[in-house]
Amino acid sequence: MSLDARLLLVEDERNVAETLGERLRSSGFLVTRADSVAAARRAIGEATFDLALLDVGLPDGNGFELARVVRTRSPATAIIFLTAHAAAEDRIRGLELGADDYVGKPFHFRELLLRIQNCLKRAQDLARVPGEMRGQVRIGRALVDFERFSATVADDNVALTHKECAVLRLLAERVGKAVSRDEILDRAWSTDEFPTSRTVDNFIVRLRKLIEIDAADPRVIRSIRGVGYLLTEINRVDSETR
Repeated sequence: MSLDARLLLVEDERNVAETLGERLRSSGFLVTRADSVAAARRAIGEATFDLALLDVGLPDGNGFELARVVRTRSPATAIIFLTAHAAAEDRIRGLELGADDYVGKPFHFRELLLRIQNCLKRAQDLARVPGEMRGQVRIGRALVDFERFSATVADDNVALTHKECAVLRLLAERVGKAVSRDEILDRAWSTDEFPTSRTVDNFIVRLRKLIEIDAADPRVIRSIRGVGYLLTEINRVDSETR
């Protein structure tokens, strides 16, 4: 993990923001603070961040709205939600919006630091795209760009979350071979997120909607009973044909 990683801290409680910001700086991070959605939007427009810590409850909106902005403008930025709302539906909503992790308040700083380090490591691993995966590759009906965390379907550009990208890239690296749910979990999730096999299945459903002609009759990502999933095809798109 880079000790000079750039963090965006969006927190409207001044005491919390000041204390947390100082402790993060003492841990080697470059921290930019924002206390509202508007301030965070300005920061995102002026700089690129490695990770964003987003409070869910903000005076002029919420972290969920802000996550969409982060994902649109900087798909490579990791996202961790900080919130006092620990309800399952809030966690699910946050993860569906592309969050890499979700930390409930109050939290121990050492736990948050570990989660930040894990998120940054996974993001850095994803950024190391193998040569054969660089540029655009066709998977089903989608043109996927693993370097930009995006996919193009019928001229529509769709941002891929870090986890969607990690799952799809693992399947692409093992094209034609079955990949177990456990392998997928190891690639995309940390153990402190309490993922399950059902978590993998939900992400496969989302990826199928993106790349399959008929998600109800999948031909590209096939289920292998009792094992996991298999990607049947991947084709590199040469630059002169794009």
